[in-house]
Amino acid sequence: MTGKVYLVGAGPGDPELLTLKALKLLRSADVVLHDDLISADILAFIPSSTLVHNVGKRFGQKRISQTEIHALMVQNALLGLQVVRLKSGDPLIFGRAGEEMEALRQAGIEFEIVPGVTSAFGAAANAQIPLSHRHVSSAVVLVTGHHAGAGEFADWPAKIPTDATVVVYMPGYDYRSTAQQLLRAGVADTTPCAIVSQATLPNEQVHVTTVEDLHRSPRLPSPTLLVVGEVVRLAKPSALQFGWQRDFVSNSSVSSVPQERA
Repeated sequence: MTGKVYLVGAGPGDPELLTLKALKLLRSADVVLHDDLISADILAFIPSSTLVHNVGKRFGQKRISQTEIHALMVQNALLGLQVVRLKSGDPLIFGRAGEEMEALRQAGIEFEIVPGVTSAFGAAANAQIPLSHRHVSSAVVLVTGHHAGAGEFADWPAKIPTDATVVVYMPGYDYRSTAQQLLRAGVADTTPCAIVSQATLPNEQVHVTTVEDLHRSPRLPSPTLLVVGEVVRLAKPSALQFGWQRDFVSNSSVSSVPQERA
C-alpha cells in the first residue's frame, strides 16, 4: 500500500505557533524530512522511533538537491510510510512546495498541504507592525531577495504602490542593492523599514531604519526578513531608536489616525 506525504508548515520558529494538525502529524509520522531552519524545540516533538532527515538547503550551504528531496519523498511513500516534509513558515510561500507537488503528482503519490504561520506574519506580530492598515497600507507585496540562480536578484514588480507594505524574504546582506531596487520600483527614500532577525525566537532582534539609510544597517544573524512601508512607524517602541521615533512618528500621518469609537 502506498503511503502519503504531508507538506507541513512549521511556522517561523516559536514552537507554540505550530498548528495542532502539524503537531499531530509530527507525532505520528514514520519519516520527517525537515528544513535547516526548523528549531530544535519543534524537532523535539518528533518521537525517537521516527526516521528524521535534515534536507536543508540554506543559501550557500547546499546539503542535498531538490531532485534528491523529491526522490526521498516518493521512495518512502512507495514503501507505505507516512512522510512529513517539514518546512519553515508556510509551505506555499517561497517554500518550493509547487515543485514538490509536481513531483508527487507525477509519481502518483497522495499528498496534503498543512499551512503554517509564514515568517512575514510572525515577524510583524512580534515587532507589532500591522502589515495592513486602513489609513496607511491597503496592499501587501511579498517578494524574495534571491532568484533560483544563486547570487541573482529576483524580478520584483516594476512599480510598487505607494500605499503598499513590502516584505522581502531572504534579503541577504546586500542592503544597498535592495534599497536601489526599492527606489527603482517607486518606493520613497524616506520610507521606514525594519530588519527582523530570527523572528519569534528568544534571541529575535529588530533594526528600524529608512530605505535611504538601509545600507548602513548591521548584519543581524540569519534568518532575516525585511519589512518596508509606512506601517513600520507603528512598530513597538522598543524597536525604534528614541530620537528617531520622536521626530519620525510625530510627523507621521499615522499619528493623526482617528480613534475608533467603542
